[in-house]
Order: sequence, then C-alpha cells, then structure tokens
Amino acid sequence: MSQASLPIAEDRGSRRLLASIHDVGPRFEREVDQLADRLSRHLGGPRFAMLVVPDHWGQAPLVGARAFQARLREWADGGVEMFVHGWTHRDDNRSKGFRAKHMTAGEGEFSALSQAEALRRMTEGRALIEDITGKPVAGFIAPAWLYSPGAKAALGEAGFAMAEDHMRVWRPADGAVLAKGPVVTWASRSRSRIRSSLAFSAVARTALRPLRTLRIAVHPGDTTVPALLDSIDASLAAAMRDRTAGRYSDLVKRK
Repeated sequence: MSQASLPIAEDRGSRRLLASIHDVGPRFEREVDQLADRLSRHLGGPRFAMLVVPDHWGQAPLVGARAFQARLREWADGGVEMFVHGWTHRDDNRSKGFRAKHMTAGEGEFSALSQAEALRRMTEGRALIEDITGKPVAGFIAPAWLYSPGAKAALGEAGFAMAEDHMRVWRPADGAVLAKGPVVTWASRSRSRIRSSLAFSAVARTALRPLRTLRIAVHPGDTTVPALLDSIDASLAAAMRDRTAGRYSDLVKRK
C-alpha cells in the first residue's frame, strides 16, 4: 500500500506524548546517552525517537563510527524510532532568511536548498541510517525545523512516511496533518534563550494540555545546563500524568 493511501489514525480518547532526542550522532555520544537514560526513566523505557545526523557539521561522520553504529542498532532494536535529521545540520547558505538567522545558530541546513540537493541529502541519509539499523526510518525532520520550498517538495519524492516542523507533523505524500501544536523544546546557547525556554516550557505544561498529541524535544546542549534538565524533568513528569508515551508511527494507522 502506498503512503498516500494510509489513513490518519483515529483518536480513541488517548492522549499521546511524543518525545525525541535531536542531533544524534557520534559527536554527542555522551550527551545522547544521558538524554536517552533520562527519557527512558520518565517514559518507562525507550519509547522515544532519535533524530540522526549522518555527519554533524562535517566533523562527525557516522560512516566508520562502528561503536556508535552499534549503539544505534541497539536503540532501534529496543524500539526507538529513527528519523533522518538532515546530513550535516549546518546551513551553508550565505543569504539566510530571517528565520534561519534568528531561530538557529547557522544550523538550518535545509532552509534554502534546491529540491534536487535536498532530495540527494535526504536519500543518502535515509540509505545510511537504514543500512546501519536494518530498519526503515520513521521519517524526516529538517534541522531547526526549517524547510525551503524545494525541501518540502523533495519530501514527497523521497517517499518519507512523515515529516515534522515546529508546529505540526504531516504526511508528505498528500499533505495530511497528523498532529498540531508547538514542540516544547529548550535552548542552551545564551542566557536569554535559556530564560525564554524555561518560561515557555513552564507555561506549556498547562497551556498545551488540551492537545491530543504533545511533542517534547531535547538536544545534547540541554545536558550542560542543570536548570534545563530540571525543566525537562518537570515537563516530562507533568505530561505523563495524563498521557501515554507514544510513537510517531501511532499517528498513522496501516490497514
């Protein structure tokens, strides 16, 4: 059956938490281990997604990193969903738009790519990760959740089951929206961003409760700021009081 014919999963009164670890790769092996352990404690096991970067900033290739490849296979075998998360995570475009300049520190890799180049990076990343894990990837999520028009067009051509930006999860095959609402995430690269992300996450614990599907995303840099880790713990604990730790694949029901 083609992805386009897959119906959206019906809501049966269940409220989901979808948790994810971004920027997974050998560059951040220690930090990813810490976050995986933290999420597992809150969620009752490896019920989260990992966003894998094949060669973070061109300095940490998965190719040849045998020990980390083995870890990815273990996590995938344990039930962790794997997403392709760009190729380098670095934005090499010199004329960046407003969002690429102000929402991320030069990491919106797919914010200005042509369709052909986006498709190349998507397909090569998918092939590498699937070869390592022996399992299909769950989908594609662009670094910093930023997509050029060409990158959005490439998603459907690449055949990914789902994609995500900051405000939604959707099915590239037909554009069907699978989940709505902002991702709860944290920023560690400046004091002002730390303060604002702490404030937003605190408000979100109450304000986002009506959402059927709540998304929480953590990053390796979060492990360097104790206040962020405390906030992550509080947000996960609050979410798990009235939600089930789910999988992104729960959003699509196969016949």
